[in-house]
Amino acid sequence: MTPECERRLDAGLAALAIDVEAGARRQLLALLGLLHKWNRAYNLTSVRAPEAMVTRHLLDSASVLSAVSGPRVLDVGAGAGFPGLVLAILAPELDVTLLDSNGKKVRFQRQAVLELGLDNVTPVQARVERFTAEPFDQILSRAFASLGDFVSLSDPLLTAEGEWLAMKGQACEDELAGLPASARLIERRALHVPGEDAERHLLRVRRTG
Repeated sequence: MTPECERRLDAGLAALAIDVEAGARRQLLALLGLLHKWNRAYNLTSVRAPEAMVTRHLLDSASVLSAVSGPRVLDVGAGAGFPGLVLAILAPELDVTLLDSNGKKVRFQRQAVLELGLDNVTPVQARVERFTAEPFDQILSRAFASLGDFVSLSDPLLTAEGEWLAMKGQACEDELAGLPASARLIERRALHVPGEDAERHLLRVRRTG
């Protein structure tokens, strides 16, 4: 990766007040290199430049780290593995499952897990409505569906005291109106992604009552 990628990653993590160990930093840069390499053949993301990938994928994923406690975390509609892969690198105590129905993206996830030696990540190819597993403490989504659909479809996979974490852009007011009656917003947090001008929010949702 270029010196600018390293500079942007280091500055971004510092701005997010994330202390990263040398091994985790190497893994993040290796993940970036792998994504850039695979993207040329498999079109995993519309972001082409590795410097932009640092902002749009690595730092955007890292921006929710303080809200993720797990220990069992499900990343629904994980795509190429974001934010789940980044969170698993920065917080190795997490047990992260990546769920996506797109075969080529899950193949990339598996290759990343293999090459980076991530024994706390499980990639799964399935649709969320057909996926069964022991319930998760937190269910996370970055670009999966509307908030209402995200909550409704993944509801059977959440523990009784668990919570949903939805990463959203600026147009999230309408989505909040679409929450099912069985769920309630407990926090709306502005996400400040270094180098990203677009408005970003994290919505924390739990079951009503």
